[in-house]
Amino acid sequence: MTSKALFFKHLAQTSNFPMALEIERAEGMYMYDPQGKPYLDLISGIGVSALGHRHPDVVKAIHEQLDKYMHLMVYGEFIQSPQVQLATMLTDNLPDPLDNVYFVNSGSEAVEGALKLAKRHTGRTQIIAFRNAYHGSTHGSLSVTGNESLKNAFRPLLPDVLHLDYNKPEQLEKITSKTACVIAETIQGEAGAIVPDAEFMTALRNRCYDTGALLILDEIQCGMGRTGKLWAFENFNIVPDILTLAKGLGGGMPIGAFIASKQIMQCLTHNPVLGHITTFGGNAVCATTAHATLQIILKDELWKEAAYKEQIFRRLLIHPTIKKIRGIGLMLAVEFDSFEQNKKIIDKCLQRGLITDWFLFAGNCLRIAPPLIITEKQITEACHTIIESID
Repeated sequence: MTSKALFFKHLAQTSNFPMALEIERAEGMYMYDPQGKPYLDLISGIGVSALGHRHPDVVKAIHEQLDKYMHLMVYGEFIQSPQVQLATMLTDNLPDPLDNVYFVNSGSEAVEGALKLAKRHTGRTQIIAFRNAYHGSTHGSLSVTGNESLKNAFRPLLPDVLHLDYNKPEQLEKITSKTACVIAETIQGEAGAIVPDAEFMTALRNRCYDTGALLILDEIQCGMGRTGKLWAFENFNIVPDILTLAKGLGGGMPIGAFIASKQIMQCLTHNPVLGHITTFGGNAVCATTAHATLQIILKDELWKEAAYKEQIFRRLLIHPTIKKIRGIGLMLAVEFDSFEQNKKIIDKCLQRGLITDWFLFAGNCLRIAPPLIITEKQITEACHTIIESID
C-alpha cells in the first residue's frame, strides 16, 4: 500500500478533508514532495517553524545534544543544562516579574498549567476568557476556548468559566474579586488575526490589578517575534502575570512553557507537593532546539523585520475580491466573502506550490504566518501566486 493509503487507513483523522500532501523533505522556506516539487511554506506549520525548516544552527545544536543525552528524569528533578540555559535566556529577555519558567510539551499543556497555577495562587475558582479565542483541545484549554461548535460535543467541561467579548472594555466590569484569572490571546489567532485596541488591553490589565485576578496572556501563536515585537504584549505596553508560549518557541520541536514570577510559581511546590508534574516537559533535545531558535531570533532581531515584511504583503495583496487584510507583523488574515471562495483559492495555491490555510473561527480568511526568515523575493512570489489563484 502507498503511504497515502496507509495514512488514511491507520492515522486518526481530524477532518474529512485533510490536505493529504506527502512531504519527503523540507529545507528553509520550502517543503518538497516525493517527486521533488517545491512548496513555499506560508504558514510555518501554524506558526511553529519560526526559522523555517532545518535551520543549520538548530540542526547542529540538536546533534550536539543527542551526543550527550536525551531523556533523563521527570521535569524538575535533575539539573539539565538545556533547560537551565533556555529558562535563563527567556527570563533575561522578559520584563519583571516574569522570572520563573515551567516547561511542558505543547501550547495546550501550557494553558492547563497556567490555569491551575492561577487557581492555586489566588484560591479562587472563576476563570474569564473571550469569545472566538482558541487555547487548545484538552479539557481545560477547551473550556476557555471561545467557540461553542468545538465544545458542545464534549461537555461538561470546567465549571465557573465566563466568556466576554474581546475588545469590548465595557464588559470588563464582570472581572471581580471572585475571578482567579483572565486568559486572553494577545492577538486572537483562530478568530482571524484580531488585534485589540491599546485602550482595551490597558483597561484589561488595570482591571485585573484592581480585582486581584491574574492576567494570563496566551502568546502560543503570536509570540517569538511574529508581531514586530519579541513578545506581542510589548505592542500594548503591558505585562501579564502569567505568559504561555509554545509553537515557535520550539522551532520545529515540541515544547511549551508557562512563565510567571517565582513568588507565584512557588505555590506549586506545596499543599500539595508536586502540584504540577510532567514526564517529558523540557525534554533536553527540545529545550536545546528552543534555545538555539531563540538565540538566532535575538541575534538577528528578526522581529524588527516582521513589520517591514507585513507592509510588502499589504502592498502586493490588492484585488477586488479581497475585502480586507487583518493582523500585525507576520500574522495576517486575508478576508474573502466566504469559506467556499477561500477554500478554492487555498486549493489553487497548493496546486501552484504555495502552502496556506484558513482559520478555525474565520473560514473566509486565508492565513499568512510564514517563517520569520521569509525574504522579500519570496513574499513577492507568494503574493503573485495568491493573486493568480484568485483570478
